[in-house]
Amino acid sequence: MKKVIAALTLAGVIVSTSPIVSQAALGDQTLRQGMNHQDVKQLQQTLKNKGYFKGNTTTYFGTVTTSAVKSFQRKNGLAADGIVGKGTYAKLGVSAKGKSSSSSARYNPNAVINKGKQYMGVRYRWGGTTPSGFDCSGFIGYAFKHGGGVQLPRTVAQIYQKGTRVSSPKAGDIVFFQTYTKGPSHAGIYLGNNQFLHCSSSKGVSISSLKESYWSKRYLGAKRM
Repeated sequence: MKKVIAALTLAGVIVSTSPIVSQAALGDQTLRQGMNHQDVKQLQQTLKNKGYFKGNTTTYFGTVTTSAVKSFQRKNGLAADGIVGKGTYAKLGVSAKGKSSSSSARYNPNAVINKGKQYMGVRYRWGGTTPSGFDCSGFIGYAFKHGGGVQLPRTVAQIYQKGTRVSSPKAGDIVFFQTYTKGPSHAGIYLGNNQFLHCSSSKGVSISSLKESYWSKRYLGAKRM
């Protein structure tokens, strides 16, 4: 057997001794202990947002992840086997490919808000999508991705096409404004009590009120992701 493996290695064929990892490489989206895959990190982040996973996220599915999965499964009426298949994905609110659903029940809005507030005072930068400098949609996208595990489109206009329109926004909804051009061109994360968190060109990441005359005149509405 060793000679066969050596021969295959010399021939440029990579031999895996882990059938689970091999299945993942072939596109099997079932996640279980022992796997090392990018989808595991997404799983851990989703569990972390829901309060089941502690610590830093990695690509490795170990005993801590198994324990978190089992706790989530028990809480949601699933067989607590520690294996993440279609049923567990559905309860988590992510697709079998690990991408978050757009439903409001699929992520923790407080986690998104808390992530956004970590960057209060960060300066505005046109085209910016990282804490070194954000534009308004770059900031919202970063908060949703790293706080809630939700991938949003890049621009305000594209984000506006997603989600469900709501007449009375709740914390975690996105509020939209028409500023320098017709249609949605600015947005923020609603906090409650008419306040929203956003990245403006004048103040960077900051909190403003929907009742301020500038924003109230330009308000287009809110959507729930």
